[in-house]
Amino acid sequence: MPSTLADFRFAPSFDVAVASRVGAGPATRSENQDNFVVIDFDGRACHLHDQLPVITTIAGWPAGHGRLAVLDGMGGHGHGREAAEALAAGLLAMPPCTALAALTANLDVLHAMLQAQFADGAGATGRPGTTLTLLELPPGAAPLLYHVGDSRLYELDAQQATALTVDHVPTTGAAIAGRLGEADWWREVHGRHAPQIAQAFILGNAFADPSRLSDGLFALTPANLPCWLAHLPDRRALPLRTDAAYLLATDGFWSCAQPDMLVARWPALLADAPAAATLVERLFALMENEPPAGVQPDNLTALVLRPLPRHADETALPLDDDATNY
Repeated sequence: MPSTLADFRFAPSFDVAVASRVGAGPATRSENQDNFVVIDFDGRACHLHDQLPVITTIAGWPAGHGRLAVLDGMGGHGHGREAAEALAAGLLAMPPCTALAALTANLDVLHAMLQAQFADGAGATGRPGTTLTLLELPPGAAPLLYHVGDSRLYELDAQQATALTVDHVPTTGAAIAGRLGEADWWREVHGRHAPQIAQAFILGNAFADPSRLSDGLFALTPANLPCWLAHLPDRRALPLRTDAAYLLATDGFWSCAQPDMLVARWPALLADAPAAATLVERLFALMENEPPAGVQPDNLTALVLRPLPRHADETALPLDDDATNY
């Protein structure tokens, strides 16, 4: 089983670790179609190629800037692994972004470029797709979140695991159209798991027009989300709490009969304030040693980011009123 990767240079701001595995338990898929991207503050980068980690150094990468992402290739559409690999390579080539507008513009260009690249080979299976949940880490500023698909970003503390992203699934489309309320949406999206998706990188989206697949990506914003999801737009600056850990994960971690019950067990894994690598290993161990009821064979990728405590003599980012956020 591939080891957890944690030899990244994000000090003094963050502790980062990642692992990606074909699955957990006796039944697994034939290949790992997940991927991830880590670019640390020294421009040292890691991603998967042919299911194995590749480490490179990006020339000219600005010191103190970082990039983190998880990707889940859509195997049901064909070429899922290749789609995720192509996007990972594109993220390594994409210039660093310090503003949300620049990040969005660069990713829109990359989406269109990869869509054209895969058009000739789409065939009867249709265009491939991949999720993308990304944190851009500009120096001295809040991270920038960009989210497409049904991978997730969670904030973990000792009490709860809070989803900070909205799944791009048909159920969310029904909520946007006003056909589904908060309790029903939550039960359908977080209380069970269905392998359906309404939008993915390269694939396109079925939000703009549910009757067909549109080429572009459709941003979920406060203007189109129901009021009870309006605080979770896909693209936003994201202040981080120094007393929390942040998990970017693919849906293999909640592909089971009652995912909300499994996720409710995650805060206990933070006991003894583990390092990012330890938390990653605990997440995988929970799936391997105590698999949830109805677990489905799926790839598993977990990337953990833990803000590091700041010393009084260090220059720190502005604190919130309760002195727990930056």
